[in-house]
Amino acid sequence: MRTHTASHAELHRLLKLTHRVGNDPLLTQASTGNSSVKLDGVLWIKASGRWMADALSNDILVPLDLPAVKECIQSGVDPSERYPGASLETAMHATLPQRVVLHVHCVDTISWAVRNDAPAHLRNLLEGLSWQWIPYTASGLPLSRTIEQSLSVSPGKNVFILGNHGLVIGAEDIEAVENLLAEVRARLAIAPRASPPADYAALRETVQGSLWDLPGDDEVHGLATDPISQTILAAGLFHPCQAILSPSRTADAFRAIPYREFSGHWQSQHRNQPFVLVSECGVLMRRSITPAEVAMVSGLVQVVQRLSASAPVHYLTDAEIGGISVQAGWRYKESTSQRGDGR
Repeated sequence: MRTHTASHAELHRLLKLTHRVGNDPLLTQASTGNSSVKLDGVLWIKASGRWMADALSNDILVPLDLPAVKECIQSGVDPSERYPGASLETAMHATLPQRVVLHVHCVDTISWAVRNDAPAHLRNLLEGLSWQWIPYTASGLPLSRTIEQSLSVSPGKNVFILGNHGLVIGAEDIEAVENLLAEVRARLAIAPRASPPADYAALRETVQGSLWDLPGDDEVHGLATDPISQTILAAGLFHPCQAILSPSRTADAFRAIPYREFSGHWQSQHRNQPFVLVSECGVLMRRSITPAEVAMVSGLVQVVQRLSASAPVHYLTDAEIGGISVQAGWRYKESTSQRGDGR
């Protein structure tokens, strides 16, 4: 009975941490990110497509037999494919030795992790912490294997900066994870660049009687009104969520369209995009855009506003973009239907 009570309390602490993290848009966007705890041979992990923000109102954890999950990994089988509903990052959580693991799409971390010179900067910024740089690797089994190889060379690491991806923290208890998260965030904090205001008059005139509308997050307009952001975005894709948002898996969707070029055909030309960037005016979003897509766009603008004009951005290669599974994109963009409160 004492063991059961202790396990229940630990799970509740994990859910409270997950809820706090999930309600911070600078740490997670939509169903991105995941958390887990290993208890009595069971890996309790956030389910695929669930929003961390719903941790206290929705059943978001999946219990998996940890030895069986590890056997899958050793056999070269991705456990997210073996166990329905399991997180895409299940293999990574099982591979890490710590009891509690937290993975977040922290915008400050990503703003460093998309740079070619990230390891050099991070050596100074994270000095004294037991951290490890992980070059970009596709999520799932490939990422878990990369981390496993890293730990075989440098065991004992508990902070992992994932190139072009995000942040992973491991510890033996919830409090230690949360404290370490706060420490890393403070060290990697970057002040975002202010963007020129949107031309709301022009945008409102454009959306009248159309399938498009203005975003609820005014900061999103910076994707189109800020010249530095436009230059960075137009050059390529640097984050998996950016690739998931792009119908063509290219940077075309992030290249602003001059307002003067609008015509009666512009809606049909961009009907497959969830949003359109209008040069020097702002951003338009399809009325059918999902809350998950909205959250990812809001996260993207926070990242790009933390990149300077001179930042040496590491853009994903065609092969790396191709490795971002269609299944992953579907999980993120369609995750709204799995929210407990129907949002």
